[in-house]
Order: sequence, then structure tokens, then C-alpha cells
Amino acid sequence: MKWIRERDALIAQTLAFVQSVTGKRDDFHPPETPTAAPDVPEGATVTVETVAVETFTVEIKPQQVVPHAPPVMIPPARTSGDFRSEMQARIASFRKHQERFEREREEYCAATLTRLRAAIRDPSLRPPAEN
Repeated sequence: MKWIRERDALIAQTLAFVQSVTGKRDDFHPPETPTAAPDVPEGATVTVETVAVETFTVEIKPQQVVPHAPPVMIPPARTSGDFRSEMQARIASFRKHQERFEREREEYCAATLTRLRAAIRDPSLRPPAEN
């Protein structure tokens, strides 16, 4: 159960960090062994590893005070009429694009059918039949 050991080590490191920041000490000690023994078939060899938890202290320096930058100018909130007109303009633009695509598809289809019909009528354009 490697993940349990990793979890316990992470908890211990986190608590050490919190204690170094706040100066408080807790009586928390991570469990040495898992609370429930894993199911192991009889006669199997089990290896138990001990994990040493390394503690460390971190010195936190106060941040330097940076003079305040001028506030970013936020554009005024849009009025409902402005939003509505912008949406109507976007919808109209979208419709124009869709109409153009549909027109181009129709033109391509008509041109393709014209070439196909011409090829059917004109036997010289057909490839020779294999016998």
C-alpha cells in the first residue's frame, strides 16, 4: 500500500510546514502501520518497509511593498440595447456567411452535374470500355 505511505508522508510534511509558519506544535503523528491489514494468502512472504519522514523548516520573508500601479480602466458596462444590437449584427453576419456557403455549394453541384451530363452525351470523353 504505497499510496498510504505517500499520503502519510505528505500529511507530515504539510503539518511541519504549517507548524513552521504558525509556530504551533500539534500532537499529530501519522500512523506507523496501516489500520487494516491487507488480505494476504497464507504462506506468502510479505515485505514491510519503513519510511522515514524528513522534516524541514522554511523561512518566509515578507514581500516587498510595490507601489500601486494606476488602476486598469474597465469599459463601462454595456446597456441592454448595445448588447442587443451587437448580437443582432453578429447573427446577421453569420446568416450572410451561411447563405454564401449554400450558394457556393449549389453552384458547385450545378457545375458538377453539367460536366457529368456533358460527359454522358459526348462519347468521345468516355474512357474506352475494356472487353
